[in-house]
Amino acid sequence: MLKRTVIIISALLAFIAPAKAQPQNPVTWEVSAKKVKKNVYEIKAQATIQAGWHIYDLQEYELGPNPTVFSVTGDAIEAVSPAEITSKVDKEYDDIFRLEIGTCQSPVVIVQRIQTLQEGPCDVNVAIEWQACNNGNCLPPADFETTIQVKGASASSGGSLWSLVLEAILWGFLMLLTPCVFPMVPMTVSFFLKRSGSAAKGRVNAAMYGLFIVLLYTVPICVIIGLTWALGGETITADIFNWLATHWLPNIIFFVIFMVFAASFFGAFEITLPASWTTKADEKSGKGGLLGIFFLALTLVLVSFSCTGPIVGTVLIKSTQGEFWAPMVTMLAFSIAFALPFALLALFPSILTKLPKSGGWLNSVKVVLGFVEIALGLKFLSVADQTYHWHILDREVYLAIWIVVFTLLGLYLLGKIRFKHDSPLEYISVGRLALVIADFAFVVYLIPGMWGAPLKALSGYLPPIQTQDFVLGTYAPPVGVVEPKTVALPETSGVSLPHGLTGYDNLEDGIAAAAAQGKKVFVDITGHGCVNCREMEARVWSDPRVLERLRRDYVIVSLYVDDKTPLPEDKWVTTPEGKVLKDVGRVNSHMVLERFGVNAQPNYFILDSEGNTIRGPRGYNLSTDGFVEFLDL
Repeated sequence: MLKRTVIIISALLAFIAPAKAQPQNPVTWEVSAKKVKKNVYEIKAQATIQAGWHIYDLQEYELGPNPTVFSVTGDAIEAVSPAEITSKVDKEYDDIFRLEIGTCQSPVVIVQRIQTLQEGPCDVNVAIEWQACNNGNCLPPADFETTIQVKGASASSGGSLWSLVLEAILWGFLMLLTPCVFPMVPMTVSFFLKRSGSAAKGRVNAAMYGLFIVLLYTVPICVIIGLTWALGGETITADIFNWLATHWLPNIIFFVIFMVFAASFFGAFEITLPASWTTKADEKSGKGGLLGIFFLALTLVLVSFSCTGPIVGTVLIKSTQGEFWAPMVTMLAFSIAFALPFALLALFPSILTKLPKSGGWLNSVKVVLGFVEIALGLKFLSVADQTYHWHILDREVYLAIWIVVFTLLGLYLLGKIRFKHDSPLEYISVGRLALVIADFAFVVYLIPGMWGAPLKALSGYLPPIQTQDFVLGTYAPPVGVVEPKTVALPETSGVSLPHGLTGYDNLEDGIAAAAAQGKKVFVDITGHGCVNCREMEARVWSDPRVLERLRRDYVIVSLYVDDKTPLPEDKWVTTPEGKVLKDVGRVNSHMVLERFGVNAQPNYFILDSEGNTIRGPRGYNLSTDGFVEFLDL
């Protein structure tokens, strides 16, 4: 034992003595955080080690070398997995220590997963201790400490999600009044009248009917999202939805589909699923028990496709602007609202006597939906136009089409225009007159937008006002407000913003400008296709108190995560997984996820003139007072 101790001490002294000649430690560390699912982040430390040197693994050795120690701490976090080295570890028996020892050469990657415990940003303290050795000697143990910030369990997107849920519920109820769905009412009543038995059994059957309708709409989208998440994680799922929401190809396809459905609603042709599908489902609905109820629900879903299909598409695509699970929630809300009237009819068949009879009014509903389809479909074309900078559907063109569409809708409601399957309109009912008044009032509201009126109520649907060629009363600074001096920076770094604001399209130039002007940096994480971003700009940024602070105290950096502008090769970014990002949007999206821990828009951060985060994130929230408080530091 004494001989072994002497050998160990002699070896350590031999290692330590030459280390004085080493002025620099041959190991450098980089630490990052990656969101893997809700409130869970993977903290990664990567070491670059000079050739010929190594460090030891994380195993504790009794009477052995100094292992690497990786520690992640924070007041609002907790570990959900132990730290582990995911890079190569070479294990060999060491004759001096008489142990099997693991050594690591460059690059060394250590990861650990943590969970956030609070809303808002959370500080994560990372500490690393290690000892670097080569074949001849070892340096004294060294350490590295840093603090990074991740996003906590934020509820800032709640308002946006609730608005989507409310819209989905309204569409679900409206679907009952369409000519594809309303004729299914007598079929439902007839089916359940034949199955009349005990009251308890009737309630169970009605409940199961509604449940099957909900499942038939909700389960497929849940399965698709679940598979993408299981195969690629939340980041891949978000990338897929981001591609659907911003790439030109799906947006043009959705636009064409909406125009085709609109033409069908106007009576140009009928769109139906294969007759064999509905026939087989209808035949099997005659079976007894829950199987028959399931196939009746399936028949309803298939027959109503031509009316519900485009609306379901609208709900899903709009919901992809937020977190990846938003489509599941909105589809659940839509299907519950759609199924509820049928479940009630199944439970209380006598309600049928109080419903209006089928007739020409059903075709009128279909035609009205056709006009709505045109208006909604333009949004998809607008997204592609904005993200690829085609400038074929700028704000005044978009508004002109809407004005024409809703004017024609008003004339149709008045009976001045008739379509193929319309019945003659002998008189205008009070309800129809109310719709006419509302429609033409909406047209009148739209018209000032042609000259630059903000139209705040529609800010999320319209292209940004900076795309408009002619705007009356362009911004002039109010009395007492002095426009700040700007810093000469590369021409490509400038970006046009609403309300006469100016800023930068990359963080580096924005931080440089802030340092030169003695200001802070306002980081605007946004997207051309982001509905909530436009609404925030129109309804919150437009407030004089907000504008004054943005102009006086901040350099604005707007990072568009869906901009498809290609980058030169020297600006490409390669992710740790080896994926090469070649356009502005992908690079920005990767950067904001790595640096700020967010992947939804809008999100806002405040940095100091050195680029350190001092406040944020603040997401979609229409409280102007809250935004002013956010800006006041």
